[in-house]
Amino acid sequence: MTVIARSDRCAALWQRVLQEVVAHMHRLKAHPARTVVLVPYAQLMPWAQRYWDMHHTDGFAPRFETTRNWAQQLAAFVPQGDDLAGDVARDTLTARALLDRVGLSAQRDVLAVPLQEAATQLLPVVAAIAPVDRAAWGLQARSLLPEADEGSTLRFEAVVARIALEWVLASRHATDVLFEPGVRSSVDALVVLQGFQVEPLAQALQAHWGDSALAWALPPATLDGQPRGPIALHVAQDAEDEAQRAAACVLAHIVAGRTPVALAANDRALTRRIGAHLASAGVAVRDENGWTLSTTRAAAQLMGALKACAWDASADTLLDWLKQAPAVDQATIDTLEKTLRRAQVASWSAAVARSWAGSGADTPALAACVALAEGWREGLRAARPLVQWLEALRGLLTATGQWEALSEDAAGARVLAVLRLQAGQGVELDGWDSAGRRMTLAEFTRWANEVLEAARFVPTPQGDAPVVVLPLPQLLARPFAALVLPGCDEKRLQPSPEPLGDWTQAQRMALGLPTRDTLEAAQRAAWAHALQTPAVDLLWRTGDEGGEPLMASPLVLALHLANAAHEGVDDRSQRLVTATPTLRPMPHAEALPVHRLSSTAYSDLRHCPYRFFALRQLGLQDADELAAEMDKRDFGNWLHAVLQHFHEALLADPEDDTLARVARMDSAAQAVTQEQGVNEGDFLPFAAGWPQVRDGYLRWLAQHEATGARFQRAELQTTQPLGALQLVGTIDRIDAVSTTGEPTALVIDYKTENDTVTRKRIGAGAEDTQLAFYAALLSHDTLRAAYVNVGERGETQMHEQDDVVHLRDLLVEGIQHDFDRIAQGAPLPALGEGAVCDYCTARGLCRKDFWK
Repeated sequence: MTVIARSDRCAALWQRVLQEVVAHMHRLKAHPARTVVLVPYAQLMPWAQRYWDMHHTDGFAPRFETTRNWAQQLAAFVPQGDDLAGDVARDTLTARALLDRVGLSAQRDVLAVPLQEAATQLLPVVAAIAPVDRAAWGLQARSLLPEADEGSTLRFEAVVARIALEWVLASRHATDVLFEPGVRSSVDALVVLQGFQVEPLAQALQAHWGDSALAWALPPATLDGQPRGPIALHVAQDAEDEAQRAAACVLAHIVAGRTPVALAANDRALTRRIGAHLASAGVAVRDENGWTLSTTRAAAQLMGALKACAWDASADTLLDWLKQAPAVDQATIDTLEKTLRRAQVASWSAAVARSWAGSGADTPALAACVALAEGWREGLRAARPLVQWLEALRGLLTATGQWEALSEDAAGARVLAVLRLQAGQGVELDGWDSAGRRMTLAEFTRWANEVLEAARFVPTPQGDAPVVVLPLPQLLARPFAALVLPGCDEKRLQPSPEPLGDWTQAQRMALGLPTRDTLEAAQRAAWAHALQTPAVDLLWRTGDEGGEPLMASPLVLALHLANAAHEGVDDRSQRLVTATPTLRPMPHAEALPVHRLSSTAYSDLRHCPYRFFALRQLGLQDADELAAEMDKRDFGNWLHAVLQHFHEALLADPEDDTLARVARMDSAAQAVTQEQGVNEGDFLPFAAGWPQVRDGYLRWLAQHEATGARFQRAELQTTQPLGALQLVGTIDRIDAVSTTGEPTALVIDYKTENDTVTRKRIGAGAEDTQLAFYAALLSHDTLRAAYVNVGERGETQMHEQDDVVHLRDLLVEGIQHDFDRIAQGAPLPALGEGAVCDYCTARGLCRKDFWK
């Protein structure tokens, strides 16, 4: 059974329309080949032709066109100078040039988009006026706009409105050819099929053709009152529930043979969710509306390249870009990412300034990768005209290997086309007078983003797909067997939509712009026509993603109050799933021996054996984030390096003078800040308190040295064998304390935490293993150990661990016992106790929240 035969209502409508067309031609004795029928949507052109062929198998046929398509068939339109082209790539540049000419260069970036949008809103109105009448119409229109007084609070809005009006009036338009005398003499009969909203140009052409024109409303009132099919209401909890129920409704219609199914694109994000569910079920979908081009992966890759070339780009931005560049070895990128995350290098400038002269096997490759990326970035830094920007961007995409991938992808080809990057388009932009202005990288990036935001990507149609995605008004006069309309809540389906732009109600009425009343009438007409579909499913959610409660649209509530709809059945297939609690994991890991053991690794074992198993034996550790702002941990690492610089310099050249030591501390701080590439803005909160920290530490140091303590080593990386294990660690500092007799080694670990927390560490005795572990790294028979808490409020205090040698011996014995049991196959259970679980990265693996 054909699509046309399945919709008697649609066939009857077209039969009446075409009868009126034939009658109009007979009255005028017009030849069909000299007759034009204007339809409101381009999607109706093939349907009108198809129904004509069904009833008029022989002879000539009239031309079924939209106003835009008719004008394109008659003459190609090439914008020149400052013409409003309807192309955002060109118009946004022209808008900026116009603002420059009127002395608003300082506000150019803020006002350019509103100006372009205001002009685009005026375009249909002005294009509907015959070119010979525009000057007179313009005089009247100017009197409707407010004066742009210097002190007015709405000065810029008035300026934008006036420039937009002058811009549209001074422009030539693609549809001006329809008012040419030659076109009028070549068309004997004109039929204007009106949709839900009157098109100004079609209405003007009707008046231009006079008695030779006929206007006919496609959704006639006589059809609106006919009985309609069942209307089902579906209430969903959230967006995902709504998407699943909508997909189930579509599948139910397909199984029942009610095809094609119209899926109204009332909410694009929701529609794409529904499409994903249908794709997983193997259902072909033809999307006639498409989606914003900037949301495609291809556009994200191109914008990622531009953002990576910014002077203040983060390391994450560069890594994301380089991962999309086939010209870069991805194994090298992975190693570079691990290196930068381990070193907490957040900005790319710090990565470039970093010394890559290490001895690691991967160091030359990493240095070459950083240099290559920086070379690419250098090519996109200088300001230049648009033509040169397009050439530079194309060169960058070619060098990185992204050009070929974008060209072979449908969305990528669309991205290259709208940005004029395809072959020949980026070299010469004929008639783009505004393209000669020099642009910075930031301005070019903003231009590219505006173009991609305004363009749409419509995927290639999939033949006779059973599901068609389209806007609600475009259901007009098309033979659909069923309609699924999601997003029928008060937010997404308003009976009275808000008009676009900042035009007042009086200005809208005088200028002929759509008013709230006309938009409401069009919305209600489209809604009433949609409900004539043989089977209708209306869906809405009761809550939005942010927790905002939602009600059904007033249009839906009216149906409910009139008892014109019934509660829909949830067509999703139900499965009975038996609740099966997760058992507490107790893995055996004797086949995963640990050869190197650090203090933090052993702390994991003591806190939770399963965490040790997951993080240390399986190696399932999270990658460190490249934080954009410095946190307490970053400050601690910075302070460790500063104290190391200070004490090593003091050891080489002793100095007792307090002022000299202050200068040395500041010099060490500056050196470390430069070496680590610390951003001054991010470091500002810590820099403000640095004098207190410095002075407090120097006061403590003087008291500490008065007890006979002397600095020996800092950041000592050492190992100590323990059976099959190697104990490894980095000791912050080792002092020699000489009171009487031989000097005693004092192991010091710096802390920047709250002093109360440090006191609790000392009070925990054998439960705190850090100092005891550091003591085990040294082979001294006698030693001491202490935490030095460097307070941010200027109070540095030392907390010594009593009898650390005894604690060390207990620790060594415990390590040997624990790892002997692991080697013998002892299980490593998940303990799931106390605050240890609150911030554990292995919590999702042990499934504590689902234990029996």
